Amino acid sequence: MGIQFLKENSVFHLQSGNTSYVIGITKQGYLAHYYWGAKIRGNRFEELLELKSRASFSPSTDLAQLELSLDTLPQEYPTYGGSDFRSPALHVQQPNGSTVTELVYDSHRIAPGKPALEGLPAVYTESEDEAETLEITLKDSVCGLSVILSYTVFRDSDAIARSARLVNEGNSELQVQRALSVSLDMSDDRYELLQLSGSWTRERHIHKRKLVPGMQSVESRRGSSSHMQNPFIALLAEGATEQHGEVYGVSLVYSGGFTAGVEVDQFHSARLFAGINPFDFSWRLEPGQAFQTPEAIMMYSNQGLGGMSRGYHDLYRSRLCRGVFRDQVRPILVNNWEATYFNFNADKIEAIARTGQELGIELFVLDDGWFGKRDSDNCSLGDWFVDRRKLPNGLEDLVQRVKHLGMQFGLWFEPEMISPDSELYRSHPDWCLHVEGRRRTQARQQLILDMSRQDVQDYIVQSLTDILSSAPITYVKWDMNRNMTEIGSALLPADRQRETAHRYMLGLYAVLERITTAFPHILFESCSGGGGRFDPGMLYYMPQTWTSDNTDAVSRLKIQYGTSIVYPVSSMGAHVSAVPNHQVGRVTSLETRGNVALSGNFGYELDLTKFSDEEKTVVKDQIALYKQIRHLVQFGDFYRLLSPFEGNDTAWMFVSKAKDEAFVVYVSVLQEPYPPLGRFKLQGLDPDKNYRLEGEDGASYGGDELMYAGLRKPQFHSDFASKVYHFREAAK
Repeated sequence: MGIQFLKENSVFHLQSGNTSYVIGITKQGYLAHYYWGAKIRGNRFEELLELKSRASFSPSTDLAQLELSLDTLPQEYPTYGGSDFRSPALHVQQPNGSTVTELVYDSHRIAPGKPALEGLPAVYTESEDEAETLEITLKDSVCGLSVILSYTVFRDSDAIARSARLVNEGNSELQVQRALSVSLDMSDDRYELLQLSGSWTRERHIHKRKLVPGMQSVESRRGSSSHMQNPFIALLAEGATEQHGEVYGVSLVYSGGFTAGVEVDQFHSARLFAGINPFDFSWRLEPGQAFQTPEAIMMYSNQGLGGMSRGYHDLYRSRLCRGVFRDQVRPILVNNWEATYFNFNADKIEAIARTGQELGIELFVLDDGWFGKRDSDNCSLGDWFVDRRKLPNGLEDLVQRVKHLGMQFGLWFEPEMISPDSELYRSHPDWCLHVEGRRRTQARQQLILDMSRQDVQDYIVQSLTDILSSAPITYVKWDMNRNMTEIGSALLPADRQRETAHRYMLGLYAVLERITTAFPHILFESCSGGGGRFDPGMLYYMPQTWTSDNTDAVSRLKIQYGTSIVYPVSSMGAHVSAVPNHQVGRVTSLETRGNVALSGNFGYELDLTKFSDEEKTVVKDQIALYKQIRHLVQFGDFYRLLSPFEGNDTAWMFVSKAKDEAFVVYVSVLQEPYPPLGRFKLQGLDPDKNYRLEGEDGASYGGDELMYAGLRKPQFHSDFASKVYHFREAAK
């Protein structure tokens, strides 16, 4: 790891264990991108930048160097209005109405460690020797704008963290209309673009497409990262696969509206970018003030998509997630939502918890319906006090009843929302996002609290503090069940209304910081109708996320597989639910539902009291197995073996860091008569070790055999079938 500034040729060389990133300063002061890829020594950096004269439609910036044009120069943070016609990273309106900016190098500093980002989630270090940070200051001398580009490289990761800080050092206000976190010009366009897209109950499906001239991008304009698109893209070089080839990932640490994409220009170079969505965004930057962009985490791998994923997993699991639960195994839970919905009382909850305790479950979670007059989803959000009709002796009594069973207790909240039919709304109708004189659009019969307001933030913190202090609660599910409409704030002036969505996110992050700091013993899980806000920004405050409201085992194959492209398994909630499944109506075996859910933070979401004795035996075995392997599942290395997007069968595995244990899951969706025989190969093992297969008379295999020759594909005689394999190191 290290950052060097080579003064003789004005080059910055950023290095991690396996990666180099090279930036140069042209003689005109422009910041140029030279290289990002496998680690190089760099004896002749000047040859990495090739300039060539083009037609007059790519105008020369310097008449003394006609081959230099900003329209073709690979840049680190391009601006609008000079001679670069491609999509800019920065777009700023000045007092005279113009939007022309030109940034040139002013200074730089290299320092150990990694500074925090004010008001925003970010990857962090625990000691200064874990990372090194380069800050390059660029300036526009005409308008007085400074842009500080931050680059951090890590000792134990091949990631590069990038962000930008805008500082108005002039005498007049500036209106920021676009400020991306990262922009990067690749020398060619011979890549596939990978994105994670879907919908509610169908999140983060993998889609790939070859780059073509023009713009190709993903974005959210919903006020959240969304079910539909995830704030991540990757470029796969020609021939790249799961195990081989070059892959370049960009993941945005932000939970609001975003844009990420690639623009291929006329010369077949590719501009990769990500940041806050400029659609309906602006920020008034007064003299002396600064604006900080969210952080983007860039990850390079020359070991295919799997190598990139494991890089993200290790970094996000250990240096994005925080708190006491970061390194602890997560409890096995049962959630009452699909068991009771809103129709429950204390005795029913205790009965489910009692059955759970008998089966080995460790945590009971009371979902929606415990507060206000909440008998359906049409009222009471914001009224965070206990419904005494359902719980006549209060929440404290119910928590103690569950605790006496030897179980922990968790609770569901939806703090960012407000119901029109609520005491809170009747008292504070101006507290929701709205535009005066416009309809207040409802979704799920609810509105959204204006988190940009300090009084709203304080109310949420106090309301949750009162509940969480009233009883020994050890888990919170934090839900958010709609996207933003009529995005406006009653407290912001007209020229700041387009700041509302980003100020909402800053307010949310401030609330989460206050709540999670005040209750460090509580495990927080984020949720937004399932996976509608499964992003790195939320993981900074809550180490796990409810992966999807769709709990069908077959649907979860693609959802969990796609999620694993970026996010560690320790961040995924995965539960066994009832059949027919409540989302798609499919009937799958309890065994397969369990085998799929074992690959996440394991739990159940059904009425345990309805299990037969035979089903209870199956569940006890599932829980016992998970307790054996959960450290491996939650903290081991994850390998994707067979993709549900490419065939009928799906397989994946976990390997311990010491390579002395492995757990493999194989699922086959639909069966056919006389299927072809075949084998599937494992990954990540030590070829020189022997591994004993648990539960099969001590059968032993060499690691080399398992990886190079593989295992026989299991043969099934029913649809939606599955098998698991648990290997431990054996003596040679």
